[in-house]
Amino acid sequence: MKARTLVINALVAALYIAVTALVAPIAFTSIQFRISEMFNHLVVFNKRYFFGIVIGVLLSNLLLSPSKLDLIFGVAHSAISLGIIILLSKYIKDVWALLMLNTLVFTFNMFIIAWEIKIIEPDAPFFLTWLTTGIGEFAVLAIGIPIMYALNKRLRFEKLI
Repeated sequence: MKARTLVINALVAALYIAVTALVAPIAFTSIQFRISEMFNHLVVFNKRYFFGIVIGVLLSNLLLSPSKLDLIFGVAHSAISLGIIILLSKYIKDVWALLMLNTLVFTFNMFIIAWEIKIIEPDAPFFLTWLTTGIGEFAVLAIGIPIMYALNKRLRFEKLI
């Protein structure tokens, strides 16, 4: 891995942690309104952002989550979802389509987080938790689409790393 790629991924991880810390009270609930999830869209522009995002999730969960199960479930959710998008990006080249698919994949895969919450709180209704965490994830990523697209026009994410 080139030094530039390493530094950019470290910056992405640090930004993910900082933004998560800003919204920590609502980032780890059954709503999961974690604004830092917008960074998941970076992988649409270049798959090399994978490590920065996953490390950001890992460290955020380690430092801020009330449940250490987040180290397993949260990281798995991100790694699996990002991996699916990286795979799809081999066949789909339209950035808007990938941004929308990224939003849908991450939203659907929130069943992983709902499963974690069900383990932590056995009385929590799984499908309702999946719905509420999915709504939070969808909202953040849907709002993030035009933001990340506009930032890409200025910063050129695909060439930055």
